Amino acid sequence: MITSKQRSKLRGLANNLKPLFQIGKDNLGQNLIHQLDEYLEIHEIVKVRILQASTDKARPVCDEIAKKLNAEAVSSVGSTFVLYRRSIENPTIDLKQL
Repeated sequence: MITSKQRSKLRGLANNLKPLFQIGKDNLGQNLIHQLDEYLEIHEIVKVRILQASTDKARPVCDEIAKKLNAEAVSSVGSTFVLYRRSIENPTIDLKQL
């Protein structure tokens, strides 16, 4: 569980990121979950966008993915959300100072 100060720092880091993953009408497939898992292990933070073709809302999808990947839902604004998970092998984002 992350604190509000840590969440704020992560939102700031994600502000400059572009959504690298998009969720369309096919919704959540195992391939997408696997790719997000690998990406989070390397980069620790990712921004995801839900396309207009999808009938899902961002927050429930964000929460579902976070639960499957043991990640933290940082923010959800409109059709975009941000996930964070500390890397096991190579942590780069330091949240302990906050």
